[in-house]
Amino acid sequence: MTQREQNPAATAFDDLHSRHAAGLTRQAYLLTGRPELARRAVERGFRLAWQRWPQVAVDPDPAGWVRAAVYECALTPWQRLLPWLRTARTAQELPPSVGPADRALLTAVLGLPAPYRRMLVLHDGVGLGLYEAATEVEASTPAAASRLAHARERVVAEACVPGEVVRGRLAALAASLEVAPSAAPQGAAAQAARASASTPPAAASLLRAESERSACRLTRVTFALTGLFALVTLSVAVVAPDRGAPPWQGPLVTAPAAPDAPVQPREARLLPEAR
Repeated sequence: MTQREQNPAATAFDDLHSRHAAGLTRQAYLLTGRPELARRAVERGFRLAWQRWPQVAVDPDPAGWVRAAVYECALTPWQRLLPWLRTARTAQELPPSVGPADRALLTAVLGLPAPYRRMLVLHDGVGLGLYEAATEVEASTPAAASRLAHARERVVAEACVPGEVVRGRLAALAASLEVAPSAAPQGAAAQAARASASTPPAAASLLRAESERSACRLTRVTFALTGLFALVTLSVAVVAPDRGAPPWQGPLVTAPAAPDAPVQPREARLLPEAR
């Protein structure tokens, strides 16, 4: 019996990966227009799923959980700071594998703001209902409907595609886009991307191993930072032991008392002196 057969969680994760990794990569491609960024988002989403597998395993829709994680990774705002991780915005930035007929439509989709683009891909590309798509993006149904209508209007205007054709064309793109492997893959995650085309269980096992290593590294860093903070606190306490103690309060300095003088009655003080 292999190790994979002995671990039901690993078996379930590998099956989830083999069924949905390719489709999620194409959807991430629709969201970003960059094959490398799409692969990175899918790898990151499945690594997060394995790190939180007890939560994902009991989710009513594990594939939807992973899809939400992949979309979040693909649309992370900080990626705009790196040119090679930015979403493609023009037809010239798209890979040559995108045909001329789909280039205008994909360019129009990529020009949408991220929330509208995500809603359009979920509803028209993946085929989710309005309520399910709104739940996944954590928005109300009216807000989701407004985003979808606005996205369709812009795509129709910019791509010169009839409104009734947009949904079918996006669904066809989501099912047919080809994401070729990297020219020179590096590291375990890139090995997983290269292996996913031929042996999905091997790719999933690589992702699981990378996820476990990442979790171990994060645990070590957390313990190191905690120990460093404790050491700094102890050093401050040793170097400055009086720090934090209440200030010393000495006796108040008062003016010296006047010498005792004979006290005269009040009446004597008020009467003039006798001559």
